[in-house]
Amino acid sequence: MLTGRDVVVRYGETVAVRGIDLDLHEGAVLALMGRNGSGKSSLLWALQGSGPRQGGTVTVAGSDPGRLPSARARALVGLVPQTAGDLLYLERVADECSAADHESKAAPGSCRTLLDRLAPGIDPDAHPRDLSEGQRLALVLAVQLTASPPVMLLDEPTRGLDYDAKTALAATIAELAAEGRAVVVATHDVEFVAAVADRVVVMAEGEIVADGPARDVLGGSPAFAPQVAKILGPDWLTVAAVRAALPQEAR
Repeated sequence: MLTGRDVVVRYGETVAVRGIDLDLHEGAVLALMGRNGSGKSSLLWALQGSGPRQGGTVTVAGSDPGRLPSARARALVGLVPQTAGDLLYLERVADECSAADHESKAAPGSCRTLLDRLAPGIDPDAHPRDLSEGQRLALVLAVQLTASPPVMLLDEPTRGLDYDAKTALAATIAELAAEGRAVVVATHDVEFVAAVADRVVVMAEGEIVADGPARDVLGGSPAFAPQVAKILGPDWLTVAAVRAALPQEAR
């Protein structure tokens, strides 16, 4: 659904992304991992088209998002940044949703319907800055999804979320993949990656240093192995997987 070839991002003399090739596939969740400064966010912004890209190509549905007007680019690739609230600038939740419907040429009420699916019961008159971290994330995700992009990029989406909010986000990501979208989650949260990702790409110093199925990359890495894998071995990543393997009477 997205093809990136030889993607390069520079900030002055600093090279943040060094000629990366990356393919995103329909219905798959890719986790992008690596230390701070490894190039994850720079890569996401370059793929979406809003950020700098000094070299390489990105293709989604036959077009390069970086060469399109912002509204058209959002219809191809949606991006939720590290601080989701940075995309919220109006006084009411209802205003944000109305603006998303208008900018995306969607039917009135489309964004609000998406928001109610992600986080039911948010007061339409509430100021977006007064929402919880999880509610703000849901609002920004609803705004981005109103444009119906086939590719969704989430940059550190679990930051500030409690356990219940993470569980709800994991369910949302699974739904997006089930709808056939390609989803990328850039995160340091190993346990969350174990729960949601099909594939893991690890970056270091602007390059991809590991790329493979989540079980292989997480289970085989001392740095990224979740707690279950550290106890039971690389074939087990989550408590849910262990529970599902038990006889019915032992669950």
